[in-house]
Amino acid sequence: MSVRSTASTPDLSSKDPNWWRQAVIYQVYPRSFTDADGDGLGDLRGITQRLTHLAALGVDALWLSPFYPSELADGGYDVEDYRDVDPRLGTLDDFDAMAAEAHRLGLKVIVDLVPNHTSHRHAWFREALAAGPGSAARDRYVFRDGRGDQGELPPTDWQSVFGGSAWKRVPDGQWYLHLFAPQQPDLNWENEQVRADFRTTLKFWCDRGVDGFRVDVAHALVKDLTEPLRDLGSPELSSERALTEFAPGTHPFYDRDDVHEVYRDWRKIFDTYAPPRMAVAEAWVPGARRALYARPDELGQAFNFEYLQAGWDAAELREIITGSLADAGAAGASATWVLSNHDVVRHASRLVLPPGTDTDAWLLSGGRAPALDEAAGLRRARAATLLMLALPGSAYVYQGEELGLPEVADLPTEVLQDPIWEQTGHVRKGRDGCRVPLPWTTEGPSYGFGAGAAWLPQPPGFAAYAVDAQDGVEGSTLELYRTALRLRRKLLDGESLTWADDVPDGVLQFDRSAGWRCVTNLSDRVVDRPAGEVLLSSAPLEDGRLGPDTTVWLAL
Repeated sequence: MSVRSTASTPDLSSKDPNWWRQAVIYQVYPRSFTDADGDGLGDLRGITQRLTHLAALGVDALWLSPFYPSELADGGYDVEDYRDVDPRLGTLDDFDAMAAEAHRLGLKVIVDLVPNHTSHRHAWFREALAAGPGSAARDRYVFRDGRGDQGELPPTDWQSVFGGSAWKRVPDGQWYLHLFAPQQPDLNWENEQVRADFRTTLKFWCDRGVDGFRVDVAHALVKDLTEPLRDLGSPELSSERALTEFAPGTHPFYDRDDVHEVYRDWRKIFDTYAPPRMAVAEAWVPGARRALYARPDELGQAFNFEYLQAGWDAAELREIITGSLADAGAAGASATWVLSNHDVVRHASRLVLPPGTDTDAWLLSGGRAPALDEAAGLRRARAATLLMLALPGSAYVYQGEELGLPEVADLPTEVLQDPIWEQTGHVRKGRDGCRVPLPWTTEGPSYGFGAGAAWLPQPPGFAAYAVDAQDGVEGSTLELYRTALRLRRKLLDGESLTWADDVPDGVLQFDRSAGWRCVTNLSDRVVDRPAGEVLLSSAPLEDGRLGPDTTVWLAL
């Protein structure tokens, strides 16, 4: 009848090798977190200054999006040097100081790794351009002759994720593959030099005390490069969404079976450290295939994008949660849950868009078609958060969601930085709206982000969401997160749940083995809540009953 004491709480701060299985990991987008030197761009020293915020929040680790040297053709995911820091963000000494402070505060450090492609400014790619066709330098990338009488046509009909052809021609007539921006040439993972260099990179960061890695586009490294390269026949088949149109593991460049050899090789490196380093795959593939990346002899975890993409619907969420737990369990992994990240519309806005809304069109409208009720969005986001944090497994929290930040949908087009905007011919606005720098104070030119203006403009409404506007304020979203994470640490036990079936339509209810229960009302009606002591509620209860878009945790 009572919640177990902290004596049974898993040790998430020591050298427990399984710390990551039920951790809460906070994603830091470095350029938008805190600007310590006043140049408008977030940096490593700024992160170090704000680590106490993360410690007070109660997370177990921080994951840093890329901080490597980059021209920012894709927000830092175009890497010029995998073993250095962008001078605008600091130095390796600054990284070491940040990692040391994080560890002092009991926080693990996870870094982003971008193995599918480099920047076109990377020393290897510059060498490849200079060396010419047929050279060993070009073999590190995917260069091919074009089609047509003069080689003027791309080698295949493959399309870039960001729009347009996935091939770009160089002055000597050959073409190179770029599944993302043209400034991001894809590496050839059949080349042993590529594999060896990434082994060196993994060891470099592990030796600096990094606790784990988030692997960008983990499903795309290995391609079918047998000649002749095959066309797909339709632009839509270049999308991850088309994987179901192919036999598992046979798409020319996504989720090929051979990619798992890479991660089994990496796991051997991770396991030479004590405790073993963890890793999580960004793999936009169906659940059963995604679980393969999370096997113990590979990366260990994979992001659960079905959950992120789910609508605010009880039946859909229950099906996804059940399947995700089963897939993770079958792989020997723990499940992962995420609501927002640097690539998607923030969930405080996304979850109240009408079902079927084209988010690209909505962003193009500046968030006005349809207009959103910001208060309703925040209420639903808070309920979604408590639901997510009650689930067994790891939760990944994106910076600013603990403040309840909505998407900044009305950014003027002249300030956009995301390459999607230009590469799609202004058809898709891109991801800048979720990357707007954080507000720390209610005043100042960038609300405490830095001494001057931020690299992306913040709306005036951000002042109400600032950290110092919510700190210590009962009922604020920041305090809700702090309380939820503190309770979660006490309540952790096991990696399973038990569903309740006798519940009203639109309600999710499950029990956890430590003697507590989570109930979420996703309907538009007030519903009765089960008996039990209220531990935490995402919104005030209405005469002891759950209003719409409300989650409550109960002690049994």
